[in-house]
Amino acid sequence: MHIALYKPEIPPNTGNIGRLCHCTGSRLHIIDRPAFSLDEAAVRRAGLDYWEQLPLMLHADWQSFLQWKEGEAKPGRIAAFSRFASQVYSDFEYHEADILLFGQESSGLPAEIVEALGRRQDASLLRIPVSANCRSLNLANAASLALYEALRQQNFQGLDLSLQDRT
Repeated sequence: MHIALYKPEIPPNTGNIGRLCHCTGSRLHIIDRPAFSLDEAAVRRAGLDYWEQLPLMLHADWQSFLQWKEGEAKPGRIAAFSRFASQVYSDFEYHEADILLFGQESSGLPAEIVEALGRRQDASLLRIPVSANCRSLNLANAASLALYEALRQQNFQGLDLSLQDRT
């Protein structure tokens, strides 16, 4: 699985998502320039000592990301998250190579990207339901929900399901 963040703005969110990716064997993609340095202490603190081991790919812009995707031997679909989407994330059938795409914390994905994704055969727009008085969830929480739903649908393939003591 892949998680892609478009221009992330909050270092601890990116650090937490990096840790999530490391702990699930997923790859993290950052598209365009984040609003902070990836060397910031807040990113590394949230990512713990996992940050150094994180499979991270940086893409200069949206087009570079799409070029990478098309160059993959087994390109996955793009599952883009937007509060304006009609399909609920848990109703989507995820595949192993899918890319979970999230926008900026303050504004989500740009309208031109959402519109372009709506025209692609290999993309779906998904939403996470929230109450009427809530604009959105925290980015790291949304990424966790979505990734674990995708992994659940794949029977947590590649993850340790044993009950061994981790202390």
